[in-house]
Amino acid sequence: MGFRVRVTHSYWELIVTVKHPVMGGRESDVKETLQSPDEVRQSKSDPNVYLFYKAEQTGRWVCAVVKRLDDDGYLITTYPTDAIKEGARIWLK
Repeated sequence: MGFRVRVTHSYWELIVTVKHPVMGGRESDVKETLQSPDEVRQSKSDPNVYLFYKAEQTGRWVCAVVKRLDDDGYLITTYPTDAIKEGARIWLK
């Protein structure tokens, strides 16, 4: 999509200890989701937020939520999900 996604170590720790502990130890899954998504959607509420989805198994995905500011992307959160959110589809594998 033409931009890199960053996350600080301390913010990653917040994600995996407070927001979504189930994602602890799944850094490689998140990287794969960002590098090779099955689908990317634009948030309905913020046009600068993108949701990257990568299938794990039938009916289950890893979702990585990214805020893009100019040429920089920042990981907001990541979580496993059983549903792809509404929003404009901007990329499909």
